[in-house]
Amino acid sequence: MLDYQQLHQCNDEIGPIFVLEDNDYRILSFGDNDEQSKILKAKPHVPQHTYIQAMLAVLLFSTPKSAIILGLGGGGLVHALRRFDAGIKLTAVELRQDVIDISKRYFQLPIGKKLNLVHQDGGEFLAKGDHKRVDIIFADMYIEQGVDEKQLTKEFIEHCHKGLKADGFLVLNCWKEHSKSELLKQTLSQQFANVYATLTGGGNWVIYASKQPHSFSAASNKQQLQQLSQQLDYPVGRSLTRFTQWE
Repeated sequence: MLDYQQLHQCNDEIGPIFVLEDNDYRILSFGDNDEQSKILKAKPHVPQHTYIQAMLAVLLFSTPKSAIILGLGGGGLVHALRRFDAGIKLTAVELRQDVIDISKRYFQLPIGKKLNLVHQDGGEFLAKGDHKRVDIIFADMYIEQGVDEKQLTKEFIEHCHKGLKADGFLVLNCWKEHSKSELLKQTLSQQFANVYATLTGGGNWVIYASKQPHSFSAASNKQQLQQLSQQLDYPVGRSLTRFTQWE
């Protein structure tokens, strides 16, 4: 286990869940040397993991009024999106009820009318299709062993496409090895007009797929990068140094 003070532990049918603390930081962990989420307690809106920072770079290309987050964790995406625009309608879907409870109790989750918390498997939620179409879907479904493989399937990606508005974006958090997956690339290209990605310093492969042909030039526009960095309170460009079209 990470060398932090343990604040809380519980177990469900999937496995253990730990809440750890290290001075200024609070960590959600599912096992040894595992950091599912990490917040700076004084500034919970500033993402501590590079993959969250990279996922939020989609805000360079979209000004969403609504978004779905698949995989709540400690609520890092919720915190940052609230910082960006408190009016965005957010639906966060989390498989584990204990994670929802813990994010409220230990991770300062910003509860309010604009946040809908759903206790359900993310893939099943999308397949059911009861939700309104949204501007962005953030897919960040992880287990202790790594990426939940179901978020890489053709069926899942098709359901994401259906759940997005006509000009919507899918942001998919994967591992570095998935950048070599021709099947994943082809599946995304069959559904989406443009597919871009960036490799983070932490070894994540973050994918941005747009339903409409889209110019991703804002990723290298210094003025737009600076503006979003000020809004989110961290340097957004840092996570886009290896941003490229996936083709």
